[in-house]
Amino acid sequence: MPDKNEYGAGSITVLEGLEAVRKRPGMYIGSTSTRGLNHLVYEIVDNSVDEHLAGYCTEIHVTLYEDGSASVEDNGRGIPVGLHAKGVSAERVVLTMLHAGGKFDNSAYKTSGGLHGVGSSVVNALSSWMKVRIKENGCIYEDSYERGIPTTELIGGLLPEVGKTREHGTCISFLPDPEIFEKTRFREEDIKNRLHETAYLNPDLTIIYDDRREGSMEHLEFHEPDGIRGFVDEMNKNAEALHDIVYISGESDNISVEIAFQYVNDFHEDVLGFCNNIYNSEGGTHITGFKTVFTSIINSYARQLGNLKDKDANFTGADVRNGMTAVISIKHPDPRFEGQTKTKLDNQDASKAVSKIAGDELTRFFDRNLDTLKAVISSAEKAAKIRRTEEKTKTNLLSKPKYSFDSNGKLANCISKDAKMCEIFIVEGDSAGGSAKMARDRQYQAILPIRGKILNVEKASIDKVLANAEIKTMINAFGCGFSEGYGNDFDISKLRYDKIVIMADADVDGAHIATLLLTLFYRFMPELIQEGHVYIAMPPLYKVVPSKGKEEYLYDDKALERYRASHKGSFTLQRYKGLGEMDPGQLWETTLDPKTRMMRVVEIDDAKTASHMTELLMGSEVPPRRAFIHDHAEDAELDFQA
Repeated sequence: MPDKNEYGAGSITVLEGLEAVRKRPGMYIGSTSTRGLNHLVYEIVDNSVDEHLAGYCTEIHVTLYEDGSASVEDNGRGIPVGLHAKGVSAERVVLTMLHAGGKFDNSAYKTSGGLHGVGSSVVNALSSWMKVRIKENGCIYEDSYERGIPTTELIGGLLPEVGKTREHGTCISFLPDPEIFEKTRFREEDIKNRLHETAYLNPDLTIIYDDRREGSMEHLEFHEPDGIRGFVDEMNKNAEALHDIVYISGESDNISVEIAFQYVNDFHEDVLGFCNNIYNSEGGTHITGFKTVFTSIINSYARQLGNLKDKDANFTGADVRNGMTAVISIKHPDPRFEGQTKTKLDNQDASKAVSKIAGDELTRFFDRNLDTLKAVISSAEKAAKIRRTEEKTKTNLLSKPKYSFDSNGKLANCISKDAKMCEIFIVEGDSAGGSAKMARDRQYQAILPIRGKILNVEKASIDKVLANAEIKTMINAFGCGFSEGYGNDFDISKLRYDKIVIMADADVDGAHIATLLLTLFYRFMPELIQEGHVYIAMPPLYKVVPSKGKEEYLYDDKALERYRASHKGSFTLQRYKGLGEMDPGQLWETTLDPKTRMMRVVEIDDAKTASHMTELLMGSEVPPRRAFIHDHAEDAELDFQA
């Protein structure tokens, strides 16, 4: 084991202060939505995982409490409490200064998943209060903060000692600040998924989860000794596997690499990348390295075995990965990411390391496992055949004849050609579309009425999708094309509208229409969602006109309950059954006017979960969908934030 003396007060390096965090929290945690809220827990957990990677922590305990707070406790070494060169306890430095931590010189930590000294101090700055309890050197120490400001008085610069113990580790409790976050209730499903994921990536680690909030009481233990092999097995549990899970590993240039994959009898690709236990939702160099070498190897074998003739073109990368489920996990001593929240890895040496290890180990494996190789090549052949057929279908449907900017003649376009200023509203029905056309600002707002419910693309083949008049009109109106499993003709730079707003009735049918549109965008134009161009309009359900006072619009039943509870006197209540019941003035005031309207931006918090839920709820398999609806019937509150 590493020398404990390597990690002490002298290991803590200070780069700058905390001032900017509360002013621009999105720069540090991605957003102030539920995604950013959950990120606070992840940051503290990641620090505990770093202790595990360093060889000290074996157990992490995460607890959610009724008052909205959370705690993360580990049995690692404990944050150093000795006197730092700054004249205060090293713990105080870690939690009050950005970029203060033991992860800069690789002496205390060989690899790290936390934000290089940013994580814990950012959580402190964005919490109403934080309490720290450290067990170290046979003693228990405590510290406390309010919105990042210390409230515990130090003694000679050191933390007060509050007890004795033979245990060791750190417990951090915190309450997210409602002045910062839009919502302050943690989303438990996302946290559980993240913790389970972390357990798969660290087979010797146990993570205990306790939800003590009313209505959510739950106790879970995550321990996955099979590691990423178990991860792949879990992902494929409802699919027909074509071979046993393949696992390879190795180390190159101080970068350790683990890869597990398996092919299933299904047309999909699910390749997940992790660096130092952090999920890289946008991939990065480690994923690129794996995909490139894997495609090259399979094409080489396909020619050796005669599956590809001299005159045949190589399989594309998408062909080769058709049916693949894979997890690539690397440990890097000095990772670089695009973005503070680590969504994409940027190290070129990671690509080289993965390519070398995957190239060597896969060649060795396939030479000894011909049946698995043939299963992979067979999947690639099927995918290539389908791709060629669908490319012909695409050409025929989109080019012969060339269809117009608005093939059904109902798009009311805006005058401006400045995409940054323009908005397009997709409106349900001719009646609502007519009102919207009269209500809009013609300078920058376009209106596209659609006829009821569009095709469910999750169940349809590509030729049926592209033959649908409503879908063709949207593709053409947006101007940036579309993408699908075997090619990509999508170019976000050609998008004609900065905001694409789904404007459906505030009822079950409207929700279904919105869901169908979101499925289309997610499967065929995912960049629209990923780059924040898709919105859900929030038309009101009610208009109240009091006998005395100002009329108001109410957007849901809860708002109506609050109004009834607080309003004195009589009032007239009008319920809007649909957008078509509003006159143009009302529609402008409530739904179109940027100064008064309410809209929700559609976000993807977790690409894996989003893809699984889309397949579950919109796919052709009825039993899993029925089971999900039954299990979540009590949670049936419309929420389109993906």
